[in-house]
This record gives sequence, C-alpha cells and structure tokens, in this order.
Amino acid sequence: MTTMVGAPVDPKPDATPPGPGRRAGVGRLAALLVSPTLIVLALVVAYPIISAVRLAFYRQSDGIDPQTGILIKGDEFVGLDNFFDMFRGDTGDRFLNALLNTTTFTVVAVGLEIIVGVLMALVMHRAFRGRALVRASILVPWAVPTAIAGLLWRWIFQADGVANDLVPGAPILWTADGPPAWLAVVIADTWKTAPFIGLLVLAGLQVISNEVYEAAKLDGATPWKTFWSITLPLVKPALLVAVLFRILDTLRMFDLPYTLIGPGKDATDTVTVLAFEEAVKFGNYGQASAYSVALFIYVATVAFVFVKLLGADVIGAQRGRKR
Repeated sequence: MTTMVGAPVDPKPDATPPGPGRRAGVGRLAALLVSPTLIVLALVVAYPIISAVRLAFYRQSDGIDPQTGILIKGDEFVGLDNFFDMFRGDTGDRFLNALLNTTTFTVVAVGLEIIVGVLMALVMHRAFRGRALVRASILVPWAVPTAIAGLLWRWIFQADGVANDLVPGAPILWTADGPPAWLAVVIADTWKTAPFIGLLVLAGLQVISNEVYEAAKLDGATPWKTFWSITLPLVKPALLVAVLFRILDTLRMFDLPYTLIGPGKDATDTVTVLAFEEAVKFGNYGQASAYSVALFIYVATVAFVFVKLLGADVIGAQRGRKR
C-alpha cells in the first residue's frame, strides 16, 4: 500500500472536556437518582432526630396555672431544665447510675467479645473435618433475635435453671438485682454477639496469604509470635471496624437487659431502658428525649474518639489519600 507524499492528514481530534451545560446535566441526573434515598433517610433518620431534640426542651404540663387559675394541658417550653434535671436529685442519681451501667457493659462485654470472637475466627479458619458444621454452629447465636436470646437466658438463670446447677453452693438469684444480674447480662451479650466479631475477623484472615505463615515458620517463629506479629496486625482493620460497630451497638443496648432482667433494676438499667421507662411508665416524653439526646451525644463522641485515636479507617479515607 502506498501513501501519497504531501497529502493532507487529518489530525486526531482532541478530547475536549465537557462544557458547563453537560456537567450541569450530569449533576441534575445524579441528584435525581439519589433523591429517593435522601427522602427516605430524611423521613426515617433526620425527622426523628430533629423531633427528639425539639421535644427535649419541652415538658408536659397538666395542671392549674397559679396566676390565672386556668387548667393547662399540653407541652411547656422549659429550656435546658430537662438536661439539668439529669444531674440533680433522684433523677440525676438514676441517670448517672444508668450511664455507669451502660459504660461498664460496653467495656467489659466488648472486651470479652474481642477475645472470644478472635478465638472463634481462628478455629473457623483452620482446615479440619466438619469445619462447615462448626462454622454454622458458631454463627447460630448471632442469628437468634436479641429479645428471644434474652428470654432463653432468663430461663437459664432462673433459681432452678441450668446456671445454678453448674454453680456449686446456694442458688444465686441471677435475675433479681445486684452483681449477679449485671454478670448475667454480660454473659448473655457475649454469647449473642461474639460470633459477629468472629465473622469479620474470619473475613480478614482469609485474605492473608499462606506464604507469609510459611516464611515465618522457616524463620523459626513460634505460633504465639506468628499470631502477635503477623495475624493480629493484618486483621487489625477488620477487627477495628467490628469493635467500633459493637461499641456503638452496646452503648444503646436495650432489649437484652429489658427482657433478661427487667426495668427498674439499679444493676442493669441502661440509658435506653431509663428513657423507655420515663416515656412509657411516667409519660414524661421531654425527659425521655433529653436522655436520648444525651446518649446520642455520648455515642457520637465515643465513635469520634475511637476513629481518631485508634485509626479505624471506617470510610476508607486513608486509602483515598494514598491514591
């Protein structure tokens, strides 16, 4: 094939960036596609939060106005009085006790769940006969609804239940009040949700290459040294995400202590149980909303500190900066 010398050659057209009109059209299309999700989130998330914050500044007022003698019914704006009441008098004692229970449940239960969950993940990761059955058996407690699990453990911790048969000595009143009730909630919560941490850690273990362990074995590393120097650092991202989810979930724990022990117990009342009791039993929705707002701020602060101090890359920000 011959080419004529001097023949004009069409230059390759340059790729020009889209104009402002095209970019605006793409933006409108993206907003249109995302709008149903945003509307749903606004209805089920934003509106309840805003309503709860607004209600925390009001108090139900049913009585006679001392100045006019007129019967008053409805909500009365009281400013920050509901928040101040959380720290004074009997209301303050109950709230501080519930906040202490919530914090101790989170620290102890999540700590035990980390240990048990990692052990579960190591067992499920090993190759042995019947591994599929063991994995399914370990994950069964996580699939049980929390309210059902609370009722099951309530039967176990009855005065004539299995727990007292295993403990020597006099029967322990697990579901009454005091340290036994607190310990019963911790045991039930660990049994219920440790498989969740085990499942996420197992996902992290499965992406570790066997060549890394073979190299460590050739270098003479002991099993404990291999776990501490190789396994744990490599599963740290998955473990931190699992721990963050469990911390946030335990801080708002309600159904397990409510069904296992019941409301009105000093050893197991959490902030959510206190808010529920204040709203349903006493009809004081303003004070209940104040409890909920305080718990929301507490949970948000814990999540922020966890992400910043421990370096849990939950949203992939560090990977985005590296790219």
